[in-house]
Amino acid sequence: METAVEKQMRGGRLFVVVPCYNEEEVLPETAKRLKEELSKLAAAGTIDDNSRILFVDDGSADRTWELIAGLHAQDPVFQGIRLARNSGHQNALIAGLFTAGSLCDMTISMDADLQDDVHVIGQMVERYHAGADIVYGVRSARRSDTWFKRVTAEGFYRLMNRMGANTVYNHADCRLMSARALAGLRQFGEVNLFLRGMVPLVGFSSDTVTYERAERFAGESKYPISKMLQFAAQGITSLSVRPIRMITGLGFFIFFVSIVVFIYSLVRYFTGHTITGWTTTVLSVWAIGGLMMISLGVIGEYIGKIYLESKGRPRYIIADYQGDATDTPDLIDRKGVI
Repeated sequence: METAVEKQMRGGRLFVVVPCYNEEEVLPETAKRLKEELSKLAAAGTIDDNSRILFVDDGSADRTWELIAGLHAQDPVFQGIRLARNSGHQNALIAGLFTAGSLCDMTISMDADLQDDVHVIGQMVERYHAGADIVYGVRSARRSDTWFKRVTAEGFYRLMNRMGANTVYNHADCRLMSARALAGLRQFGEVNLFLRGMVPLVGFSSDTVTYERAERFAGESKYPISKMLQFAAQGITSLSVRPIRMITGLGFFIFFVSIVVFIYSLVRYFTGHTITGWTTTVLSVWAIGGLMMISLGVIGEYIGKIYLESKGRPRYIIADYQGDATDTPDLIDRKGVI
């Protein structure tokens, strides 16, 4: 087993994985900042000189892939894979991680919008050399967010943990994973991905680094409120069965209330006051009907996930790869094909 000191001495090859969707406005600046950071770390001997930046084009409709291919042609530090269609952020991220996993000692995933501080890369690598297989980037402040975004985002993490999902508070998808941690993640075969909850399930030693969330450098956010709500529902139903258990508990509660109402109705009937119960009856019918519809919706969400998992469809399909000729990434055996 390699010691932390031995890891430090040899640096280690790093791949920074950056999923992109219609990021032509921000991509040149992102590439510039990431290259500067990697050059600084390589010069200090913290990472291998052969470290790379891997952009994943998630079926963009703009010039994102053209820019990625151009960056690779100018400098081999930039690599890219293009998905055949838009597969979603989580699938694009897993495509990049699994592609890079066979080529490096560690990966760091970051979004392309520069809201994640690129200087945190050096801190993560330090934690890796100290023995951590997974290093989570945790946001220390959200001053750039609106009040609504900040409250809903923080409430999301609290809700996830209360629902039984083991997530790291205020951590998105900025994280370092060692090669063996990625090997562990490959064993999770589900199609419905929620990496913020799946990665902690991998285990291994972990650590955290904090940074302040910045404003988006350019372009528009890819996560409006509707998509955020869908993402939250995806996370809860992918990692926890607690909503189903809540429905069971609600059913027992309603059954108990129905017994009370039954006794109340008998008392009203024998005392000759049956007409006055009309409002209570109507409200009860509407309330129970609404709860039944909600319950069916929750159950349907889980059944839908079972349906998608049973199909065994690929998480992503890789259409093109721009990388080193000496690298032979495994693009087939990852539920992705080229």
